Amino acid sequence: MTFDPMSEGLDDDEVQETVDAAIENNDVVLFMKGTPVMPQCGYSKRAVGLISQYREDFEAVDTLQNLGAFREALNEHSGWETIPQTYVDGEFVGGSDVLAQLDEEGDLAETLNADDADADADETEEADATAAPDGGSDEDEDLDAPF
Repeated sequence: MTFDPMSEGLDDDEVQETVDAAIENNDVVLFMKGTPVMPQCGYSKRAVGLISQYREDFEAVDTLQNLGAFREALNEHSGWETIPQTYVDGEFVGGSDVLAQLDEEGDLAETLNADDADADADETEEADATAAPDGGSDEDEDLDAPF
């Protein structure tokens, strides 16, 4: 099979079915330009990198097969035409900028329902519970400070 860059690939109905099924049948799905192995735009590459930090298993759909139809179909679900778009448990999360913001705020693992998100939250709670009232640890009390 040869690649024809002028081929539209999927028709509009097939695109709509692909979008609906991917959102409904996957815990996490990323609609992107290209594939995770070979993203075709910087935003898609960024989204793959952010998701991959917390999840090994996610579905990726290459929208380049019929970009116009994918934009329309995704707009029906999210109100956005831009790509990439991420959905978790059928709900629209956002594009690469939203994923980056969630990551900076420490919320991306939980948003993506990552397996280790609960473990990370438990570790943070345990660390907070063992901290001294002044914010330091109990171990700091044994140190002689020069002031």
